[in-house]
Amino acid sequence: MRLTLLYAVPFVLAVVSGIGLFTYGSAATAPADDIYHSPATPPPSPGDDRMLRIIVATVLLSSCIAVVGGWITAGRVLRPLRAIIATAQDISANSLNRRLGRLGRKDKDEDDEFTDLAETLDSVFERLEAAFASQRRFVANASHELRTPLAAERALLQVALADPDATVDTLREACQEVLALGAAQERLVDALLTLASGEQGVERDEPVDLAEIAAAALRRRADEAKVRGVRVDTGLGPAVGAGDPRLAESLVANLVDNAVRHNVDGGWVEVSTATVGGAPRLTVRNTGAVVPADEVERLLQPFQRLEGQRIGRRTEGHGLGLAIVQAIATAHGAALRVLPRPEGGLDVTVDFRRLE
Repeated sequence: MRLTLLYAVPFVLAVVSGIGLFTYGSAATAPADDIYHSPATPPPSPGDDRMLRIIVATVLLSSCIAVVGGWITAGRVLRPLRAIIATAQDISANSLNRRLGRLGRKDKDEDDEFTDLAETLDSVFERLEAAFASQRRFVANASHELRTPLAAERALLQVALADPDATVDTLREACQEVLALGAAQERLVDALLTLASGEQGVERDEPVDLAEIAAAALRRRADEAKVRGVRVDTGLGPAVGAGDPRLAESLVANLVDNAVRHNVDGGWVEVSTATVGGAPRLTVRNTGAVVPADEVERLLQPFQRLEGQRIGRRTEGHGLGLAIVQAIATAHGAALRVLPRPEGGLDVTVDFRRLE
């Protein structure tokens, strides 16, 4: 209706203005004695009444034509939009794998606004489908990882209780294994909470000293690196950025953990911080297994390891380290680059936002 009025009103005004200009022009060119009448001038002739009726009929007919034409034109213009709305509602309610496709002026080579709108909505549906699929995989993997130690704990306790010859030592051993499984569950829950916190974003920026955070993380992992025979080299220059210090600590800790845990005997880890172009940069490089370039993107997803192996009960880690790093970097608006080293290991660089 608004489009109809938008089309019709200017058309009617143009017609009325044209008739008015025509009437004014006719009056201006008429003789003076036809324009100015004395008080004794007779009333208008039947010809004048006929002209008035013609003018009124012309205005009414033009108005009808304008309204009907505007309604038809508006309907044709809005038809693709109605199709987009109906299809989008059906997609959102039933299946996100459908797409709107090309709409609008299909007989034209160039795109119009409705085609652009359809393509934009298709990209939104594609991202939503990917997000929901990722969420389903995450829930399935998380439930599997949580059920595995629970089942193992139940089995250990059932075996210990069913053993008629159980001794204090065997029961103590079973309890220690249950405690170890409980500690693994606690680490998994902490990792999941950290991942969720990273995905929520940063509410308020605070000064983040990457050099200080990296030094603290390296001190906590020094014994583990020594046991594994991993050499640790550092180059911690000034690097103060903006973000959430707690999340930044988790990011650095996970990068250092991965670099040490997934290394090789006699390997090395390099951790450096610097200010590049005014922005703070963290770099973690390490030796390790060869990572195919096409596997890097998958390793940034939760519960993923090299060669697609699942995390077992006896395996260190839960495949959440790089996923946490990715989530925290995204929340900070930081640029994360993960590059595989040809000889094995990874080069990871995180460029944080500068402190304003």
